[in-house]
Formats: sequence, structure tokens, C-alpha cells
Amino acid sequence: MRAFQVSTHDVAPWLTEIDVPKPNPGEVLLEILACGLNFADLLMAKGSYQETPPAPFTLGLEVCGRVLEQGEGVVFPPVGARVAVVGGSGGLAERGKFAASACSIVPDAMPDEVAAGFQIAYGTSHLALTRRAQLRPGERLVVLGAAGGVGLTAVEIGKALGAEVVAVARGPEKLAIAKEAGADHLIDAGADLTAEIKALGGADVVYDPVGGAAFDAAFRACNREARILSIGFASGDVPKIPANILMVKNITVIGFYWGGYMKFAPDALLDSLSEAMDWYADGRLRPHISHVLPLERASEALALLADRKATGKVVVVPT
Repeated sequence: MRAFQVSTHDVAPWLTEIDVPKPNPGEVLLEILACGLNFADLLMAKGSYQETPPAPFTLGLEVCGRVLEQGEGVVFPPVGARVAVVGGSGGLAERGKFAASACSIVPDAMPDEVAAGFQIAYGTSHLALTRRAQLRPGERLVVLGAAGGVGLTAVEIGKALGAEVVAVARGPEKLAIAKEAGADHLIDAGADLTAEIKALGGADVVYDPVGGAAFDAAFRACNREARILSIGFASGDVPKIPANILMVKNITVIGFYWGGYMKFAPDALLDSLSEAMDWYADGRLRPHISHVLPLERASEALALLADRKATGKVVVVPT
């Protein structure tokens, strides 16, 4: 079968032929229908992600696929079921084996491409905003990187939770996408973010997948008892937090890593994802996929993320 593999971290990933894997006990073999790309895939290719598998390995954290074979001891999901799963790697291929316990049945109304790109982006925003930040109706939510893969979902979920949403993105095209997702206010990332956010009344919750200068600017615009969700560092710059301001304004900075819940609270993760899928089925969420590319163009798909040319999700299909 074809697979997009990392052979060593000093060589670009490439499409190659490998044997179809055999599912181990507790695993299922999937026919992969679509694979959603994430910033973590870029880090894995370089060997700098916290959970990078040993090389050689196949890239692709999250997939939608159909169960072809069950490993020993597996009862659910059944053969023939269409499932979504975050497996950590193995998604950029024609077949892949994944833990059966991590699979979720995909609603009939959800297309393969949507299901593949739904889990991490919507799962991250839903669990972060509900469990960690405990966002309340009427609060002002500032979303940095609001047109990106996770940022756009935070805009949608923030609105679904009753917040007043401020979207921060670069350029009119990206801001227009955030507005369509439900943002109440738009701020260009090149503006004076601190002044713009303060002019709206300050931030009660900040959702930050960017880090760097954007974090610093939003931090200075926080209201008392604000919560800042540190989701990632797409800017490449990890912020240094002034603890004296934290103390004086009673601000809370909350670290959030969605994948960690698979190990210490998998039920919370799956329950959150199930509710988000129900919201999709009810029409409350409208996933935005900017690019769908075939497996032979996986390098181009990753470049869209690296160059920040994507809005919403980038999905690869093995056709």
C-alpha cells in the first residue's frame, strides 16, 4: 500500500510503498477514507513533537476510515463501520491500524472529509472552552489565529456557548471567514491588539494557539479574573508570563493539550467529542475545509499549513 512516511528527520517525508499492517489485539484495521492534517504533523516530520514515534513512521494524526478487520478481543467497532479516530500517526496511507477504544462512530450525515478534520480541531476547542476555561454566556472570548484550523472552531463553539466572540486574524479574507463562523467583532492581527481589545471592554477568556507577541498583547488586555487558554505556539515563540500581573489582576493561564486526555481522562475527551458531533448533526457547527488534496500531494498539503495559506482544515484523501 502507499504511505507518506518519515524515514529520518533530516529528510523530507515521501510517498512510498509499505506492507499493509496487521491489527494487534485491541486494534482495528481501517480503510482510510480521509486524513485531517494538523500543525503537529509538521513538528513530527522534524522530530520536535512531544509524542513523535520512532522513524520510520507514517504521518497523519487523525482519520476517518472504514473497519476492515478486527484484532483479537475487539467487539466494537464492528467490521464495516465508518469511524473517526486520532491515532497519533499512520493516517497518510491507504490502510492503517488503530486502537479500537479510541474510535468513534461517524454520523451518517457527516462526510468523510469533515469527520477526518473534525476531531482535533473541534475536540480541542470544545473541551478547552467547556472543561478548562468554563466559558460562560455573555463573557467576551478573544480568539487569536481565528481563521486557522483550531481558531475557527473556537469562534463557532464560543458562539454556541453564548459568548461575545472577538476574532483576531491577519487580512480581510481571513477575517471574513471568521465573521461567517459567527464572530461578533473582527481585529486585524497587524493592529494594536491591546488597544483594540480594551476598546471592546477587555477579554474575559483568551483562546491562544499562536503565542509570541499576540499572547503578550492579549494578556495586557485581560480583565480581572480572566482566563487564558494556551493551546499552542504557531508563531514559534513560547511566551514568558509576568507573574506579578497574574497576581495583581487575578488572571489564570491554563495549559491545554487535547491529546493528553487520551491517557488520563479518555471518557471526558470522548464525551466532549460526542457532544460536538451532536452539535454538527443539529446544524450548530459548520466545519470549514479550505483544501482537499490527494495522497500524492501530501507534501503540498503540509506546505499549506507551514506557510499559513490554509483557512480551516486541510484534508488528504488516498485517491
